[in-house]
Amino acid sequence: MKTLIVDHRQVRELLPMAECIDAMAEALAGYSSGAVVQPLRSIVRQPDRGGLIGLMPAYVGGLDAPGVKVVTVFPGNHGTRYDSHQGVVLLFEGRHGCLRAVIDAGEVTAIRTAAASGAATRLLAREDAAELAILGSGVQARTHLEAMAAVRPIRRARVWSRSADNARRFAAAAGERYGFPVEAVPDARSAVEGADLVCTTTAATEPVLEGAWLAPGTHVNAVGACFPTARELDAAAVARARLFVDARESALHEAGDFLLARAEGAVGDDHIAGEIGEVVRGTVEGRRSAGEITLFKSLGIAVEDVVAAQLIYEKARECGAGTWFELGAERDATD
Repeated sequence: MKTLIVDHRQVRELLPMAECIDAMAEALAGYSSGAVVQPLRSIVRQPDRGGLIGLMPAYVGGLDAPGVKVVTVFPGNHGTRYDSHQGVVLLFEGRHGCLRAVIDAGEVTAIRTAAASGAATRLLAREDAAELAILGSGVQARTHLEAMAAVRPIRRARVWSRSADNARRFAAAAGERYGFPVEAVPDARSAVEGADLVCTTTAATEPVLEGAWLAPGTHVNAVGACFPTARELDAAAVARARLFVDARESALHEAGDFLLARAEGAVGDDHIAGEIGEVVRGTVEGRRSAGEITLFKSLGIAVEDVVAAQLIYEKARECGAGTWFELGAERDATD
């Protein structure tokens, strides 16, 4: 059986944001319905704690498509020429276990993470939400700006980063691409106050977003912190918001934004209103009023990678993209 290789440039071409947002809504609904077998991710850290390798497997019943993402996470890469997340998504077929595709995971992660936030924003943010704040200036900041513009009528965006130079470069590049102003601001509070959409996409381990800054009716996508000891939001931000997650099991084990707020006594386990997939399916209510603050705590789960990989694989076969190779010979049944 031939195996497909898809590099990061081809991933961008084959996985457009608007299409991926729809696919992530379906993937998260499938997860919440029980149609996905997905254990918690496995992590092996470097001895110096500078980086890690993670394994994220999932079996998606509706696709008959088992897959696994193997990814390294090096937070120190923020602001360098290297992505913080690098690796591959391996997509298999479900009958014989043959390897269908090897796909660049860095670009899949960049797009599908923002697309999941786009799906959550489409469900939870006010329809007229138009003032966007982005905390961070890296890859996820770039893709989140694209996702937010795809689901809401953005009028203006403000970006803050620990590196003022990076924020200015980000704002200049984004301002040329989009039909609304993108402004670099000197501090996180200046970005957030007055915004009705907030995306936190940093490598921070301590809060960069305070709950006191959030206006009534704001929707927040918290993306950057994905370990139980790291957070971007203070306890007040979590407590003030109606909290939704991609996966309850993952949130209860890995979401530092929630777990540290719980440890401080600000919230309990019942503060999780539901999974985004449950909102998609209509079994959990989304936004209940114009003044409610909503929060999507994204960890990024394996079903998102497998569904994205399947979509890339199908489109590559249709248009002849990627590179095909023979990984191994088919054997006679008597061997």
